[in-house]
Amino acid sequence: MLAERVREWTQEWEQQGLLKGLEAGRKEGREEGRKEDEEALLRTLLIRKYGPLSTQVEQRLDEATAEDLLAWAERVLFAETIEQVFDD
Repeated sequence: MLAERVREWTQEWEQQGLLKGLEAGRKEGREEGRKEDEEALLRTLLIRKYGPLSTQVEQRLDEATAEDLLAWAERVLFAETIEQVFDD
């Protein structure tokens, strides 16, 4: 009786852990997808405004955080040169 109840609790805990893990994975996937979209949009804006991107700029985009990408995208509106976009 007690052993059966312990098995039930264990299964419930495992199920709860699995559900939490799945939700965390979904959230991480959404955030990663959003970052990829932001990076692609910024890359398009930079190319259209400044022309082909240097290897250095490509690397900065690849390594950027979502916050970096947003800040740089806003700077594209007013920056006269690509260097001004990335001025820290």
